[in-house]
Amino acid sequence: MADVIVIGSGPNGLVAANLLADAGWSVLVLEAQDEPGGAVRSDRGVHPEYVNDLFSSFYPLAAASPMLAGLKLHRDGLRWSHAPRVLAHPLLDGGCAVLARDRTETAAGLDRFAPGDGEAWLDLCHIWDRLGAGIVDALFSPFPPVRAGTVLAARFRGAGGLRLARSLVLPVRRLGEEEFAGEGGRLLLAGNALHADLAPEAAGSGGFGWLMSMLGQFHGFPVPVGGAGALTAALVRRLRRRGGSVRCGQRVTEVVVRRGRAVGVRTAGGDGFPARRAVLADVSAPSLYGALVAAEHLPGRLVDDLRRFQWDFATFKVDWALNGPVPWSSAAAASAGTVHLAEGVDELTRCASQIARGLIPDRPFLLFGQMTTADGSRSPRDTESAWAYTHVPHTVKGDAGAAGLTGGWDAAERERMADRIERQVERYAPGFRSRIRARRLLAPATLQSADANLFGGAINGGTAAMHQQLVFRPVPGTGRPETPVKGLYLASASAHPGGGVHGAPGANAARAALRSARVTSTVLSATQRLSARRGRPGETGRVRDGRP
Repeated sequence: MADVIVIGSGPNGLVAANLLADAGWSVLVLEAQDEPGGAVRSDRGVHPEYVNDLFSSFYPLAAASPMLAGLKLHRDGLRWSHAPRVLAHPLLDGGCAVLARDRTETAAGLDRFAPGDGEAWLDLCHIWDRLGAGIVDALFSPFPPVRAGTVLAARFRGAGGLRLARSLVLPVRRLGEEEFAGEGGRLLLAGNALHADLAPEAAGSGGFGWLMSMLGQFHGFPVPVGGAGALTAALVRRLRRRGGSVRCGQRVTEVVVRRGRAVGVRTAGGDGFPARRAVLADVSAPSLYGALVAAEHLPGRLVDDLRRFQWDFATFKVDWALNGPVPWSSAAAASAGTVHLAEGVDELTRCASQIARGLIPDRPFLLFGQMTTADGSRSPRDTESAWAYTHVPHTVKGDAGAAGLTGGWDAAERERMADRIERQVERYAPGFRSRIRARRLLAPATLQSADANLFGGAINGGTAAMHQQLVFRPVPGTGRPETPVKGLYLASASAHPGGGVHGAPGANAARAALRSARVTSTVLSATQRLSARRGRPGETGRVRDGRP
């Protein structure tokens, strides 16, 4: 019997498993798929000479994560690589906003859009100089972040106080307009905000756009050398070196609860796996509370609140093997790992509005990844392993374009949507399609079939909007990994602080389990000492003086 069963081997599950193994617990990770990793996997499925990441690719949050840093994964073979530039947002007139790891280079580029915008960017960087470490500590701590929050609050007052707080809750469109005269800085902030499901007019999107921009400025958007799967491989190697184990092809269908406590799990194959101390679930909140745990073990209010749980946008992704570099009209885009494709903030708003109305965008905002540019091991010399993804509605009411897409995503619809995405790339890189050697299409249902946590292709474990963050994540009144079932902890992106590859939900769940075990041990020890003094059965249950 293992001390703890971890359901799911995504990065959160594996971080949790490693921390518990470090504490001396025996750990068993059960994974439904045939390989570990969740949404951190890579393969050669597009073309045998090309490595493509199936889901996530660039990891600024991992670079900033104290949890991952503490695991020292370089000892288990993990190496990071960076593209020459972090991010680019080209425009049809040849202009291009570029985020470089050198802040002065970023600022110089923004000055070309409007004099003074470079200094405005540096002002934002100076705020991060003062607050960045505290923000990261508070963001990744369990909610509420008492210690980290106290330190951050003191620094916050010195960095602008209420005026700064106002800026961070602004919609990113407004924040960009207040900070920058030209379009370049506005594009960097707004494009980064749309890495989540936050429209340019959404409250709080300004803070998220600034956060992602500063992570890129100070940490870059690094990638694991050899593919995203290299990060998973390092986590698994470390876990096994610490005595833990991972079993794939084991789909958990039930968390076994007895007398209000999680005591193990059952799988689709009918096998039972008992857990001596805890069960940690790296699964979505709707899956945990709507399927794995019977409703009879849950408060009625929680079950009702889960009906209001909101997923982030669905996702459609295309992977490519290109026989040459992307022929960008703007040369500056060629050196960036990540490229944002939309003709200004207005087009970002237009796209987000179409999704909100249930329409498949006619000119989708694309996040485009140049993986060989970021890591030369991904494909042969003078070629490119690339991808692009865009968001689409979960429930499709119509097609904003002329292709008649319905959201059924059969083979014909997948091809038409991929063609639409490639035409969008062609606007900024004429001749792109002539360089396609092979491609793979990943519709929302395809993504979900490869990782059940990606419901309908939702990649962040639930919306990043303010109404489902902090104490509202995954439902009002929670915000912590503990669940109503003793010994059961939510360790996925559905828990605070949410999506992204950083390991915080898993680390928070592991620490909660350890804390609970310490409290239980302390209480038992005190009870045993008291029983011994009173002449009652102690730990061994012996009888004294002929009395029980």
